[in-house]
Amino acid sequence: MFAPWPPARTGIADYAAAQLAALRRTAGPHTAEADPATCDAALYHLGNHPLHARIYARALREPGVVVLHDALLQHFYLGTLGPEEYVREFVYNYGSWHEDLARELYRSQAASGLRAEIYRYPMLKRVAETARAVVVHNRAAARLVREHAPGACVVEIPHLWQPPAHLPGVAEALRFRQARGIPPAAWLVGLFGHLRESKRVEPALAAFPAVRAAFPDLYLLVAGAAVSVDLPRAVAPLLAQEGVVRLGYLEESEFWLAAAACDAALNLRAPSAGETSGITIRLMGLGKPVVVSDTEENAAFAETACVRVRTGLAERAHLAEVLRFLAGCRADAEEIGRRARAYVECVHGAEETARALWKVLTARC
Repeated sequence: MFAPWPPARTGIADYAAAQLAALRRTAGPHTAEADPATCDAALYHLGNHPLHARIYARALREPGVVVLHDALLQHFYLGTLGPEEYVREFVYNYGSWHEDLARELYRSQAASGLRAEIYRYPMLKRVAETARAVVVHNRAAARLVREHAPGACVVEIPHLWQPPAHLPGVAEALRFRQARGIPPAAWLVGLFGHLRESKRVEPALAAFPAVRAAFPDLYLLVAGAAVSVDLPRAVAPLLAQEGVVRLGYLEESEFWLAAAACDAALNLRAPSAGETSGITIRLMGLGKPVVVSDTEENAAFAETACVRVRTGLAERAHLAEVLRFLAGCRADAEEIGRRARAYVECVHGAEETARALWKVLTARC
């Protein structure tokens, strides 16, 4: 297995470690970092970040099974290729008539979080054509891979759910709240992860004050490092409003503590990158009602196990409506959380997903 490993600051590292442990419990494989030629099967975890550069290069040299965590490699290429290399890769994916667009996208990459074209051109062709099989976590990702490589072997396996070794208790959660000025009886909504425009941070913060006016005990925790240059400046006034608590990047144990302290969570994506959010799966597995975007990536979630928000012009108004429902009907919110936990334990269990992956590793499509 080739992947970033903890303590790398990416959810894929934590995912890979959990998956390796589950594979060892179900099938007993070993890692082989040094020489892929000695492997019977190579498993590559790829995401949309330059830290995957060495793994990506090896996956092309020594084809194996690729777990594609993001069905979008645009930011990976922007972060690892020079301008001419990027243009050649773009043309390889979409044809020479797109050369001018490729050059313009490369020149404006500082604003890539705001460019819809970035998400319309995920650049998956080379790795999808090369891999023996491509594993994805949702139907949107499967569709995108097939659009780029119609002959690719694409297998959809649910995103793994692995509870932490230590799940914080009520007393720990209350101390977490107390340390940050959040009353014990407050209704706390969490927004976690690497913060960029597509996480809909600004609409969430903008919808918050109207809801808090009706429910003064509502608090919003925003936790994570900003990965967009412009986003912190854009949302600074909204982060300063009463009831908003801001935290930076959370280490693994800190995340679980903060998640346990929350009553509900927001994890929106628009535009989306074909990813199934590991944070969403974790929070649902903890029994939290999670608000997600109504997109193809989230279509497989049970209707009663999450709350969906429409994307587009109605997003902010619909989000405010959903927050008012959760804050005003807390017994119903808790029931959604219970159903979320049951759904994740049934569909996303570590052993079940490991067995499905083992079948892919030991058989050809």
